[in-house]
Amino acid sequence: MACCHHYALAEGGDAVFSVDISAITFGPGCLAEIGDHARNLGLKRIALFTDSRLAALEHFDIVRRSLAQAGVDVAVYQDVKVEPTDASFAEATRFAAEGRFDGYVSLGGGSVIDTAKAANLYSTYPAELAAYVNAPLGEGRAVPGPLKPHIACPTTSGTGAECTGISIFDWVARGVKTGIVSRRLRPTLALIDPTTTYTLPASVVAASGFDVLSHALESYTALPHTCRARPERPSQRPMSQGANPWSDFGCEKALQLTGAYLERAVRDAADREARDGMMWAATLAGIAFGNAGVHLPHGMAYAVAGGVREFRAPGYPQDEPMVPHGMSVIVNSPAVFRFTADACPDRHLDAARWLGAETGGAASADAGEIVAQRLIELMRRADIPNGVGGVGYGESDIDTLTAGAWAQQRLVRNAPKPVEATHLSELFRAAMRYW
Repeated sequence: MACCHHYALAEGGDAVFSVDISAITFGPGCLAEIGDHARNLGLKRIALFTDSRLAALEHFDIVRRSLAQAGVDVAVYQDVKVEPTDASFAEATRFAAEGRFDGYVSLGGGSVIDTAKAANLYSTYPAELAAYVNAPLGEGRAVPGPLKPHIACPTTSGTGAECTGISIFDWVARGVKTGIVSRRLRPTLALIDPTTTYTLPASVVAASGFDVLSHALESYTALPHTCRARPERPSQRPMSQGANPWSDFGCEKALQLTGAYLERAVRDAADREARDGMMWAATLAGIAFGNAGVHLPHGMAYAVAGGVREFRAPGYPQDEPMVPHGMSVIVNSPAVFRFTADACPDRHLDAARWLGAETGGAASADAGEIVAQRLIELMRRADIPNGVGGVGYGESDIDTLTAGAWAQQRLVRNAPKPVEATHLSELFRAAMRYW
């Protein structure tokens, strides 16, 4: 753990940090407990969000049966889109508004959970899409009040969406990904059952696992909260407040677990210890980044995913081009951490060591290269494409990619050093190919 001088108070900085977290129930078989949890929340009519593939699996039956046994009326919405869009959010909101539900259950990956968050928000406090979307792409309005209870049940070990107040979507008309951020979006309860990951294909485990890694590594190396300007009012302190002593704990353990289990979880579906370990890592990293925020790899990822042309990842729906979220993040990461290492080399070396790199005798100047090489090693072993070029981009796309990433100012400003648009162009160029 980096020593406390990392949190030296900058002039005008915020000496205070906040801790926000969903209630969490974790362990094999906990999905079957959902009916009792829903009844305890006083829910009588629930919208169950999932997707068509998951609706055919045993996990869905377990959830629906438990709710029925608890006497909860359930209406199913299974048209969630993998990598949600503005249009798919609108369709889900219509369903939510017409159903007059008193609560929500989401069963799926981040796309399902984020769609339920958005449907809950826009059906409770109707507004144009841009109203709550992050500035500068949207208006960034505050959510007016509490939302209805939402029980999130993740089925992938990666996004951490069950622990955050963030909802991400592809704004097709703008050609970029962006999101909505509010503590009020955070699910009321997360039911995290690692058995849901046992049948996932290797490519999905890899992409989601690299999302875990990125959440933890970006949060640990984010701008310290003490370097962020004090808010005018305590209630305006941002949820993505920068690295802080609370988030550090989750980042450290999540990186250690990922270093130990990611490759095993990808290579052997029968290795339940590894898949359980990655689910716990996802939970810890979700808690961490939900309180610290991520930075450049995620900001760049929204441009990479939003502008995809032909790339189709194995193990994912093949009906349209898509770069899975964790993949779109990690293809940027080696280039980014070479760039950010001089801002906090001790933290980059910590992370590299926790991920399994040899750091004995390393100097501060070596930190960026050591962490980058460990990331590249893990990418190659998990069959991740070779950089941004590996998912279909070239030099001629750098200006467009830069513009898309620069629009993600919430994330750009959370980097541990000042970033200009020219830096992003250089980073995309460096991320085109690694081997």
